[in-house]
Amino acid sequence: MTDVTPHLGRRERLIRSLGDGIAILPTAPEQHRNGDAHYPYRFDSSFYYLTGFAEPEAVLVLDASNGRSVLFCREKNLEREIWDGFRHGPEGAREAFGFDEAWPIDEFDARLPDLLANRDTLHYGFGRDAAFDTRINAALNTVRARFRTGVTAPTVLKDVHALVHEMRLVKDEHEIALMREAARLSAAGHVAAMRAARPGRHEYQVEAEILRTFIAGGARYPSFESIVAGGANATTLHYVGNGSVLRDGDLLLIDAGCEYQGYAGDISRTFPVNGTFSGPQRDLYQVVLAANQAAIDALAPGVRWNVPADAALAVQVRGLIDLGLLQGSVDGNIESEAYRQFYMHRIGHWLGIDVHDVGDYKIDGEWREYRPGMVTTVEPGLYVRPADNVPEAFWNIGIRIEDDVLLTASGHEVLSGDVPKSVEAVEALLAERD
Repeated sequence: MTDVTPHLGRRERLIRSLGDGIAILPTAPEQHRNGDAHYPYRFDSSFYYLTGFAEPEAVLVLDASNGRSVLFCREKNLEREIWDGFRHGPEGAREAFGFDEAWPIDEFDARLPDLLANRDTLHYGFGRDAAFDTRINAALNTVRARFRTGVTAPTVLKDVHALVHEMRLVKDEHEIALMREAARLSAAGHVAAMRAARPGRHEYQVEAEILRTFIAGGARYPSFESIVAGGANATTLHYVGNGSVLRDGDLLLIDAGCEYQGYAGDISRTFPVNGTFSGPQRDLYQVVLAANQAAIDALAPGVRWNVPADAALAVQVRGLIDLGLLQGSVDGNIESEAYRQFYMHRIGHWLGIDVHDVGDYKIDGEWREYRPGMVTTVEPGLYVRPADNVPEAFWNIGIRIEDDVLLTASGHEVLSGDVPKSVEAVEALLAERD
């Protein structure tokens, strides 16, 4: 039996923020891959956050005037269930997920004008789905045409996602438990990859061990396409070809995470394919590791988002200067952004139902403060491509070390700590390989 309590609570919180308005949130449409085959279905994240309902062809309506939640979904159809699998149907969905009402999705367009009538504000995400926008506009025009009968249409349109995204940014206990498990399984996938990597194997063979571990643990899909990048491939930030042969003497950068019951893990580790860091690899790795730790150490409630990022950046720039890859002072290199030759992305991102989760990073032009319940990644990196100003010993080295971190009332909790990351711990694990 599904525990609907968290989703009920979220719907009630959102209804309280709607004034006298109404909110409409459709789930994601199915996408054809080719012929009559579809891509694996993935629900809309905000819809799922509020409902827990994972079937396609569904719409959630929240009405603040009477406090009711209404689901529109596919009807029961035993013939289609033979082909496509179980459907809750409106009545089953109402009982299983705690909605006040549930209706067939085929009745949505006909019922929508009555739901919109005499509501001051419509909260809906215009601009995300042109076809669905057209249906909403048609319903609004139907209500407007009734003005001689005294019926009014919403005169204020607001983006419902502005409200939902702020809710999603701070995780409740139910979400935190799922994210701990997503991080645990993601970490297990990384450890399996470390044990599987060998010179002469292909990147995709290592990826297969990651995916096998996720699925065996109950996470059917990765939270994003896995990056398994050996040698020079690691200097391409979003490399997903995963087809090269792993070479003795190269590093292997892996950025991978699973999706567990809708929630994402996202971990990066970098390690030597042959089990031992070379001198230049170790030197650069220690810089990234120190930056990773400096950012994590700075994470605490009340700290602004940029503080850990600035701490990590200063460590990396200092390290690049010490290794002769940059010249001048730390402040000078930060001001000129000379470091961007080697480090060109931010320190991290929010994590939740989406791997790059929702929520603003600034409020009224100021970096926002961390709060308990937020989850962020911490992922400094260095990517050294061949260049005239770079000693050859550092060419084609790409390193990223990424952790998932939960903000707590007293500080923080590293959710991804099951994957080794010190030089000694990484080499010790690799030495255990058969």
